[in-house]
Amino acid sequence: MDVTFNQPVREFLSYLRIECGLAANTIESYALDLKRLCRFLAEQNILHPADLDGRHFIDYLRSLREDELTGKTVARHLATLRAFARFLVFHQYCEIDPSEMLERPATWQRVPQVMQMKHIRALLESPQPSDRMYLRDKAVLELMYATGCRASEVGAIHVSDFHDDIGVIKITGKGGRQRIVPIGKPALEAIQQYYRELRGNLIHDDANCEYLFLTLRGTRMDRFVIWAMIKKLAKRAGLTNVHPHVIRHTFATHLLGGGADLRVVQELLGHARVTTTQIYTHVDQGRLKKVIDSFHPRP
Repeated sequence: MDVTFNQPVREFLSYLRIECGLAANTIESYALDLKRLCRFLAEQNILHPADLDGRHFIDYLRSLREDELTGKTVARHLATLRAFARFLVFHQYCEIDPSEMLERPATWQRVPQVMQMKHIRALLESPQPSDRMYLRDKAVLELMYATGCRASEVGAIHVSDFHDDIGVIKITGKGGRQRIVPIGKPALEAIQQYYRELRGNLIHDDANCEYLFLTLRGTRMDRFVIWAMIKKLAKRAGLTNVHPHVIRHTFATHLLGGGADLRVVQELLGHARVTTTQIYTHVDQGRLKKVIDSFHPRP
């Protein structure tokens, strides 16, 4: 079958979307991985799936390591290679699975970056009443720290997902999994004020108004808009290396530091496996120091 990679890549991504029902962000990650793979193969003059063998995938993984990608990122690329290779064989683009001989690289858990209480407080106070989108930005920040939402999850919240009468919000996470998360008084009041005083002014006649958080143009806030907003406000607060996932890390770590059960935090974060949540038990250095000071015979 003398075809280039363009056709099977398109078919594979359609398969992930239609038959596997994967989330748009997950499919985008697969697409970016495959784009990088195809670029590497083109540099090696491998232009057709039929010409693939295990050596090409091994060389590709080696190039990722040489580019100093983390073990976790390389593992993600490997997962993409395996899934794509199985697809190629099943649809007879390849006779032999080129990923058969690949070994799974060890993945090191990186300790998440967590903000101190004074820093998260500075970030939450960084929106100013003089800002045009003050009420929205304040509501988004309060919600993210109150729930540990991912930026993509915040952007996907519908008006109907917010139940202020009982103080909860429905969040749709990875793989379409939904969870109900309670929100505290500061976040609840901030969202209510934004909805009451600003959101109606952002709605345009031709806009899709089902989403809770809108841009100045009346469109939904996507993760890129939220990312840019947080970076801008963090800079104003004098903070560096702050992005949406840092707020998520901080939410989880502060809950565990306060004595929350690990399984409860898992549910609030929407993690499929508790092992993913366990990383947060290693980052509360203040709590560790208190334990050592209190119980070690020679503190």
